[in-house]
Amino acid sequence: AWYVPCLASLETLQEFCRKENLRCKSIGITNRSLKSYEVEYLCDYKVAEGKAYYLVKWKGWPESSNTWEPRKHLNCPLLLQNFLRDKNEYLSRVREGKALKVRNHVKALKPAIADYIVKKAKQRIALQRWKEELNRKKNHKAMILVENTVDLEGPPLDFYYINEYKPAPGINVLNGITTGCECADCPAEKCCPKEAGFILAYNKRKKLKIQPGLPIYECNSYCRCGPDCPNRIVQKGTPYSLCIFRTSNGRGWGVKTLQKIKTNSFVMEYVGEVITSEEAERRGQLYDNQGNTYLFDLDYDSDEFTVDAARYGNVSHFVNHSCDPNLQVFNVFIDNLDLRLPRIALFSTRTIKAGEELTFDYQMKGSIDLSSDSAEGLSPSKKRIRTVCKCGAVCCRGYLN
Repeated sequence: AWYVPCLASLETLQEFCRKENLRCKSIGITNRSLKSYEVEYLCDYKVAEGKAYYLVKWKGWPESSNTWEPRKHLNCPLLLQNFLRDKNEYLSRVREGKALKVRNHVKALKPAIADYIVKKAKQRIALQRWKEELNRKKNHKAMILVENTVDLEGPPLDFYYINEYKPAPGINVLNGITTGCECADCPAEKCCPKEAGFILAYNKRKKLKIQPGLPIYECNSYCRCGPDCPNRIVQKGTPYSLCIFRTSNGRGWGVKTLQKIKTNSFVMEYVGEVITSEEAERRGQLYDNQGNTYLFDLDYDSDEFTVDAARYGNVSHFVNHSCDPNLQVFNVFIDNLDLRLPRIALFSTRTIKAGEELTFDYQMKGSIDLSSDSAEGLSPSKKRIRTVCKCGAVCCRGYLN
């Protein structure tokens, strides 16, 4: 048997069942709960005969079932708090930052205010669902949060979270590993990096010790060492809780860390669809018209493949560019020794404070060893239209490309 995943939310299905008077135990609509009521959000406010009333959207019920309820009937302090905050936020923006005087004797809200409050409530619900979806799909322990205090933008409509490369047909991203190391103590013996002709990338504190431009060879699934091996870092996923947030200066979404990150620490991996360079060129021309692109060339050894994180990716999809970044790109080889298909890992270049935005340089110039034969393999694919840079760094070059 096979099935197609339902794209409708649980609340949408519940609304349909209640509207059609249907019961469905699997989504929580039974004889007992068919007529149950729970406040989902508050839509409007008015005063009638000296009493305050709120227009209530009931969870799992269509908007046609909204009702006006007196304040004393509502046991939802957080939703009331959100309602008041959204109202004041709207008024503050309308008055362009002037001192806000809240009048308690208002008889009814203007339609524009009520409309904004409903949009904010729907956005808050959508972002909460998106956060839950991201945390269900991730394969690491650290949490992913979502925050938008800037505008009414909701979750991206055409983005799908993945944890590893999604290869296009005919591309094999797991190839070349048939044996692993026999080390009892990986740092002290001839481990995977030495077999490849390089030094171990990490020190005893599991921090990066090699220079940019050099590859990282981690122990793989055939190695004798266990999960606590100090040469297994990138493959464990990000160890830090991160927040996808809406930037206030027109750069769209960004990513900030919720924890302090020490220098030379692994932060996240850059993943997406692995496509041929020919396909990347075709997509790049389409992306140019949109003013952005998520193409990243895998040209460590050759220029055959590109990672496209536009539709499929992880948190790194939302990391912005900076001409003075706090993250640096490294090529990593684990279960695939094909030099044409390295994994892309982002490491901290300095100590990053909790709450600070994470960035990397889309050009990678000035921070890598330009004398290295592999240095040019760290550059994102070239764009044809110059994009103005909004990073705000003192050393800003003015353009992303």
